Amino acid sequence: MQDAATTTAPADAAERRSKPAVVVYPNATLPRVDMAMLQAARQKLTKLDEVIVPPRDGRAFRVPKGHFFRITSIEGPQVGDLNLWNADDLSERFFSGKTRALHATHLGTGDLLWSTLPSLRPMATITQDTLGWYGWDEDGGGIHDVIGTRCDPYTNRLLSGGDYHHCCHSNLARALGAAKGLPAREVEQHVHDVLNVFMCTGFTRDTHQYFMKASPVRPGDYIEFFAEIDLLGALSACPGGDCSASHSSDEAACYPLKVEIFRTEPALLAGWMPPERNAYSRTHGAEG
Repeated sequence: MQDAATTTAPADAAERRSKPAVVVYPNATLPRVDMAMLQAARQKLTKLDEVIVPPRDGRAFRVPKGHFFRITSIEGPQVGDLNLWNADDLSERFFSGKTRALHATHLGTGDLLWSTLPSLRPMATITQDTLGWYGWDEDGGGIHDVIGTRCDPYTNRLLSGGDYHHCCHSNLARALGAAKGLPAREVEQHVHDVLNVFMCTGFTRDTHQYFMKASPVRPGDYIEFFAEIDLLGALSACPGGDCSASHSSDEAACYPLKVEIFRTEPALLAGWMPPERNAYSRTHGAEG
């Protein structure tokens, strides 16, 4: 952004700046989440599977629709980068930008994770977050952001001139490739902007740059989701550890993360139906 000091403010600058802020996407008409039903359902969970994501690496996992999955810190403060796809169609994937626009820069219990166009439907609902107490700190930081993209080897090379193969983008590409039986380079185009699980981030007040700070996550903390459709997920245990100082390096202390898959009693989901794909006709005004 151009430095304001290099331009001359017009006479009506104050009046222009004083216009009221308007929420771009009022979300009162979004599908209503039956949190009472989900909270009752999560009281009767049976564990089906568990995946341990090693430090500076990634792993994939599957979650059937109507099931729950939980990401847990198990040994030390560690953030994770989460990707989600329709298990039967990789072209439908988590849309972090639209999720941010419909909810907020940081997500919490009751928020939906939306899929890409043209489907634009809920993929998962956040049902529990043990870091929900954090809120917003004095720096404007919050937890579980959908503003950061993911650390990647291309930006790392651009900024440092070197190659680093354990960025979250690479970890997710390897995890997805392993799940699909394909080389990482053949599936990396499906790796997408993430939900930064447990990461504490915000924008600086002076320059409005994206910042990170030490995550408040501790062993035993978790974030839990309800799968609205059949999901293929991938999680990277970020090479930045708790992201208190750096990322894309081997210097930070890093720890594993645990992903658990749970089934509930079907009777507790009575009346729930997987969401349909968006009903827009896709004519875009070009057809009769």
